[in-house]
Amino acid sequence: MNIKIVKEPISVEEVRELAKEMYRDMVKGVADIEREIIALGGEWHVDANNILIADGSEQRSVWGFNLYPDKRGDDAVEYVSLINIRPAQGNREMEITDTGVRDNIRGILERVLPDLFV
Repeated sequence: MNIKIVKEPISVEEVRELAKEMYRDMVKGVADIEREIIALGGEWHVDANNILIADGSEQRSVWGFNLYPDKRGDDAVEYVSLINIRPAQGNREMEITDTGVRDNIRGILERVLPDLFV
């Protein structure tokens, strides 16, 4: 299982390759909204979550999403993951309900995957 920490821009083709490993048209992703990085790949969001934690991220700053490399803009991202269920942080659902957190993730994605948002 290949999980890639992304700090600098990558191509949509690289994301497609990660997607092919597990889900074909979708890749699990986790964003650290404080460090402004993401991890892509793995069977479960928690796999990428654990990679970011081992790399120095704090759990309170890490949120899960699904990424569809063959879609563009808002259609390319789903802000849904089991790791997002955090009643203590005000998120009681799998979907991220805080628009500020969603905007932060989208901003990170726009920076590291600009071709998804053209």
